[in-house]
Amino acid sequence: MACVFITGSTDGLGRAAAQSLLDDGHQVVLHARSADRAAPVGDLASRAVGIVIGDLRSAAETRRIADQVNAIRRMDAIIHNAGVYTERSRGATPESDAFTLAVNTLAPYMLTALIQRPGRLVYLSSGLHRGGQGSLDDLDWTKRTWDPRKAYAESKLQVVALAFALARRWPQVLSNVVDPGWVRTKMGGPGAPVDHETGQRTQSWLAVSDEPAAKVSGRYRHHLRQEQPASEAADPDFQEQLIEKLAELTGVALPEA
Repeated sequence: MACVFITGSTDGLGRAAAQSLLDDGHQVVLHARSADRAAPVGDLASRAVGIVIGDLRSAAETRRIADQVNAIRRMDAIIHNAGVYTERSRGATPESDAFTLAVNTLAPYMLTALIQRPGRLVYLSSGLHRGGQGSLDDLDWTKRTWDPRKAYAESKLQVVALAFALARRWPQVLSNVVDPGWVRTKMGGPGAPVDHETGQRTQSWLAVSDEPAAKVSGRYRHHLRQEQPASEAADPDFQEQLIEKLAELTGVALPEA
């Protein structure tokens, strides 16, 4: 059975994925933004291998999350589930980065670079990433007027590009992306058409399944089906430029193969 670390696993899709994997006999390491956020998951925490605490808006805390995970054991898979949607303002992390960029892009990049390399990486994106092209000139929204939907779309395109870059750079790791759809979570709202079980199924499957279709890399999937992402995200030149900029912003270099 696999051991899987899931970011943002106190509610929503992260919690649903954790529940599903635990029910299937796998080991899970949970993540909560704070000790207060961890309290309501006592039922899952009692079954989990561990729970790590840290706010992904802070680079220092993101580093500590990586340290906590590494202290538990090498993960078989990591699901980068945590994310924010339409932040009303750019905000500013302790490092002065925009909140959306920090949580949706910088944190998964840093955790990928700092956590002992697993066998599988799964990143959550969104169909809205197709509206996020052209972000490299102002990655951190320091020049433009803040647009929360555009910032979200850009961050999700960047996640797709990161996953595809890793599929090329780390051929021994299965690195894939999931669009879970519009799910009835706090982010998606009660009117969303997709339930938690459907929304979490693809990322859980990619993290642990031995089916041949799950053991491939560099794919973008929606409800198990392979789909074509935005052309920019699939462009190796864009991917390399993005990784260079993320390394500059975070001070963290992505390890070589």
